[in-house]
Amino acid sequence: MYEKYFLLDTNILLEDASNLFTLSQDGKNLIILAETVLDEIDSKKSGFDEINFQAREFARILEDAQVIKTVHEKSFSIVTLEIKRNHQELQLDIVSKEFYDCDKQKMALSILNDRKILEVGATVADFYPQPITFISSDIMARTRALSLGLETSGLKGSNSPSFNFEYVRKVNIPFSTLEDLPNAEIERFDPHHKAHYFCYEFKVIDSDQVILASVQNGKIHILEEEELRDQHVTPLNKQQLFLSYAIAQNYFNMVIVEALAGSGKTLLALSGAIKLVRQKMQRHIIYIRNSIESVDKGEEVGFLPGLEEKFRIYNHPLMDSLEYMVRANHKKKKNQGNLGQTKNQLDEQEVQTKVEEMISRFAIETMWVGEMRGRTLSDAVVIIDEAQNMSNKTMQMVLSRIDATSKVIILGSNKQIDNFYLNAHTNALTTLLHASEHDHEELNLFALKLTKVLRGPITAWAEKIFSSK
Repeated sequence: MYEKYFLLDTNILLEDASNLFTLSQDGKNLIILAETVLDEIDSKKSGFDEINFQAREFARILEDAQVIKTVHEKSFSIVTLEIKRNHQELQLDIVSKEFYDCDKQKMALSILNDRKILEVGATVADFYPQPITFISSDIMARTRALSLGLETSGLKGSNSPSFNFEYVRKVNIPFSTLEDLPNAEIERFDPHHKAHYFCYEFKVIDSDQVILASVQNGKIHILEEEELRDQHVTPLNKQQLFLSYAIAQNYFNMVIVEALAGSGKTLLALSGAIKLVRQKMQRHIIYIRNSIESVDKGEEVGFLPGLEEKFRIYNHPLMDSLEYMVRANHKKKKNQGNLGQTKNQLDEQEVQTKVEEMISRFAIETMWVGEMRGRTLSDAVVIIDEAQNMSNKTMQMVLSRIDATSKVIILGSNKQIDNFYLNAHTNALTTLLHASEHDHEELNLFALKLTKVLRGPITAWAEKIFSSK
């Protein structure tokens, strides 16, 4: 007798094949798979994208399986497998049917496969001594399962799904303590300090003066705002100043940013990275973006001719940021009178030429996750964009490629999840944000949320009205 009986949708395994063991809880729960799941995973084995790696990992897990028994009923058959791997074990029932009622209906293949999986659940419901719970990341499939009398659940992360850590702390201080603020122990000014209070706004009582600071090794470090503004992109608010500070400081190995669309996260991260290379604190910049566009077309990247095409197709935010810097720098010099009679605006060809010059000068490279296995990234600022579309396994693989000489900046937004196999509870960005709650012996972490939309009124309005739905 098992504690629970779980029927898994294909997306649960393509999100992370090891979910088999997580849900099994070392054999306490029985995992049930419809044969259709095997077919769907088998069709995903070829390729270099994340779901292809997970499909192959699932196949490797099955290689360790032993057949325990086979049961033949009137309308279905069950093959029971026992799998032991890395001190973990589980029992897995593979259910097959010779005929499916849903085959008589005309529908898209993806919908038909979902119906087959659910038909298996309904067919074997009375075979097991307890109710079956259908687990899927697809709300439509879960809703359909409810109509068939199946219990349902989405896959939740190992951490609590509800959290809203405060990263910027506001504290009032008397004027008489201003001179004592630099390098003071943070507990002196904030007895309630927590590990995730990375930034502080010290408001001087009876004054308009606000001192921006961060915490390193438990001590207060005042931000030098003028120095932070000396970069390609000038920080426009307190949040951006905090981010620029974290990027500039050698103390922080990893900077994690969750941000609204149009908040300038990619632009400012790239600007800060360029400053580090310009100051010879790092040798080059590596930009990694895990998006639906790159996942769908990643297999073709090696065959694209020329640097410009590779940058443009897979890294639109990077190219947009570089073009913005080129135009802004030209406008700044023009306003300062440093360009003489040069025309007010650059044409498209001139912009592209200057972008290529920046790529070369600051050694900017792009990578996609499929080419990172077995590599070591050294002396680099590694920018990982769209982290909300990256699974925990993939983020683990990427971060394990980065050595001690590098700095990593992780960007994302849980309001912009495009990966069908992930949700706000299971993606890598959420896991990393949870990790920011505590200090870590291995590295110095910094986390921040950018909540100010700077792109324009339409973006700000869209974020406001749709975020409330």
